Amino acid sequence: MKVIVLGAGIIGTSTAWFLNQQGHDVTVIERQPGAAQETSFANGGQISVSHAEPWANPSAPLKVLKWLGKEDAPLLFRPHAEWLQWQWGLQFLRECTQGRTDHNIRQIVAIAEFSRQTLVELRSSTGIEYDSLSKGILHFYTDQKEFDISLPAARLMRELGCPRVSISADEVVHREPALAGVRQHIVGGDFTETDESGDVYKFTTGLANKAAASGVKFEYNTSVTRLLSEGCGAEATITGVEIIDPQGRHQVLHADAFVVAMGSFSQLLLKPLGIPLMIYPGKGYSATYPIVDSAAAPTISLTDDGYKLVVSRLGDRLRVAGTCEINGYTRELNTARCEAITRRTRELFPHACDYTNPVYWTGLRPLTPSNVPYIGKTKYQNLFLNTGHGTLGWTMGVGSGRALADIISGYLPEVDFAFTGVERRQRSAQFAAAV
Repeated sequence: MKVIVLGAGIIGTSTAWFLNQQGHDVTVIERQPGAAQETSFANGGQISVSHAEPWANPSAPLKVLKWLGKEDAPLLFRPHAEWLQWQWGLQFLRECTQGRTDHNIRQIVAIAEFSRQTLVELRSSTGIEYDSLSKGILHFYTDQKEFDISLPAARLMRELGCPRVSISADEVVHREPALAGVRQHIVGGDFTETDESGDVYKFTTGLANKAAASGVKFEYNTSVTRLLSEGCGAEATITGVEIIDPQGRHQVLHADAFVVAMGSFSQLLLKPLGIPLMIYPGKGYSATYPIVDSAAAPTISLTDDGYKLVVSRLGDRLRVAGTCEINGYTRELNTARCEAITRRTRELFPHACDYTNPVYWTGLRPLTPSNVPYIGKTKYQNLFLNTGHGTLGWTMGVGSGRALADIISGYLPEVDFAFTGVERRQRSAQFAAAV
């Protein structure tokens, strides 16, 4: 079957890889000059199954109110006269009940753990080098109330099979001695030995190169303008995708199936087709610093709960990322937010890095109100979704690609996840037919 994948980030590239491995003729369309040039370029580097709690949780509404108007707040909401933003915000509030939070955690953990296991297998089979560290993730707290709130979430993670263990402040420093200088501020933490970290850009470009060598065609510098459809109801199909090629010419490409993996821009492409995805861009920031004192830099990937920052060691670099700005599609750097990242990193590890010339970056995370992504079928027979992974694109990306490739091929994915367009009982019937 001929399949066109729209988007060459970690999600689209992984989907293309697994489709190719299953024998399909795959073409990837990407507006940038290479793979992983947007949201997958410089994120925090964590494959974090253990901290898959959605932003929407019972404590979120009060925090958002407290942070309103603060330029360096972990979550900054800038209201616009834009209906989608307000729809998204209202749905976010609905997802903040304890029942919805627990449900969403179960979904996120399921696809995240499946993805982690898939990544381990893929790393072994391909030999891709991407500054990976399999030392776990250490999450530390500087507020007693927040640490107390984390304990039930940690128990739920353990019930779901994720070995997230709550630990004392002394144990935090024992596991990561680089935090000794701020020991007096730490009240506790949790550690998950199965979590990992690594450079998503290096991995994605490495996978894209291997996919190309296996026959996947990557059309870079090519913009998607619209999807063309025919029919209605159960007979509706996508007949082609209109593009602008590198020479500026309009063309229409045809295929048997189409995959939308365009992150925050998926919603804009699909709205004219009557597919109202609840995805809104959340601008995330990162800063990358050269390490000058290896002994003073952390060796375990960290999450700083108070500042909502993640820290990953990528070879001789320290990557620090976080914060979320609900502010439309702009990628303009906010100086106050950039400086807040460097200020906090210097407080934690004053001698570890050269802080004089940090490399700042922003990317638009495709946020759903629940943090649960759209993976699966649409109302069009041959149109599929793999988008809306929010802050966990690296964590869920490889497994999402594998699962969607299975769905397109008519197989049942191994993971028990609420895929779009496939009801539970239908999945059971599909499984029975497959075996």
